[in-house]
Amino acid sequence: MSVQRLLPTPEATDLLALTREIARDELAGRAAGDEAAEKFPRDVFRLLGESGFLGLPYAEEHGGGAQPYEVYLQVLEELSSAWMTVGVGLSVHTMSCFPLAHFGTPEQRSRWLPDMLGGDLLGAYALSEPHAGSDAASLSTRAARQDDEYAITGAKAWITHGGVADFYTLMARTSDDGPRGISCFLVDGTTSGLSAGPPEHKMGLTGSPTTPLYFEGARVAADRLVGEEGDGLKIALCALDSGRLGIAACAVGLAQAALDLAVDYAKQRNQFGRPIIEFQGMEFLLADMAAAVQSARASYLDGARRRDAGLPFGQQASVAKLVATDAAMKVTTDAVQVLGGAGYTRDFPAERYMREAKVLQIFEGTNQIQRMLIARGLK
Repeated sequence: MSVQRLLPTPEATDLLALTREIARDELAGRAAGDEAAEKFPRDVFRLLGESGFLGLPYAEEHGGGAQPYEVYLQVLEELSSAWMTVGVGLSVHTMSCFPLAHFGTPEQRSRWLPDMLGGDLLGAYALSEPHAGSDAASLSTRAARQDDEYAITGAKAWITHGGVADFYTLMARTSDDGPRGISCFLVDGTTSGLSAGPPEHKMGLTGSPTTPLYFEGARVAADRLVGEEGDGLKIALCALDSGRLGIAACAVGLAQAALDLAVDYAKQRNQFGRPIIEFQGMEFLLADMAAAVQSARASYLDGARRRDAGLPFGQQASVAKLVATDAAMKVTTDAVQVLGGAGYTRDFPAERYMREAKVLQIFEGTNQIQRMLIARGLK
């Protein structure tokens, strides 16, 4: 069912209408087949690029859509309700552009950002490592300055769009000064000495490639350093605050899809002479699912509106990520229960929704990390 939204402008209303059209006509019918085949829909991202979706929250002067985060996140939600791989991919791309857009020099932004936002290129965010996930400050990939270049050596892990991205926003160590020794680089996907490992075999989001990245003396020009040396962890954490709102919106989209499926099924499935949606036990289950979806949507919109107003929103982003992804896990699991035996088969998307929901509680900061960040803000 179509979500009733309160949007700030007529332009935003038109944008959400276009999003629903693309979701309905280009995404929904392909999702199950491409996920089963573990096929990455690169053509879909080109279509989104042509439609102006790959730069929605960034400035018009650099080719962006100048949309408030409140609107951009609702676009993410709509796309994710049709196909999670696409919603998560757009969120990752947007986060990959964040460091350059907010910490790059005017010259860097004018040189690279228009192409990054223009629709032809797709980005990836390279922070995690095999032994540096939640503890990002312990990363060991090293960037050694050599004249007007950096030689980068090391390995990254769990990189969404690994091997298919056109650029990587990379965090690497430029000194041994702990958290203050990390720097941020914009790395072209064709850089010599950069390679991707085989895709991980995942339980969900199988259409989205997740790979390790290997840097073997990869040479990156010094002018691709974003911010100052040592600013990398600060930049990474700033980007993650915004990215967590994106993942929250994706989670709400997935939960909404599961709720819609469950309601439609419950209306059509008859037992004891009437539709199962008329039984109070089913009514209460569906009511709890609806309440979880609406509460999660309100949490990410609160964070987005604070961000758009220039207010601190880090704690709200952690709350939204925690609430929305936990809700997605619960709602998708309940959707399988509503469908009963049918929910456990691949004839319906409920089992796929449930598998896809799990990773939302893990990436861009596990939900245990979100609880830690929320508690820290209370002290």
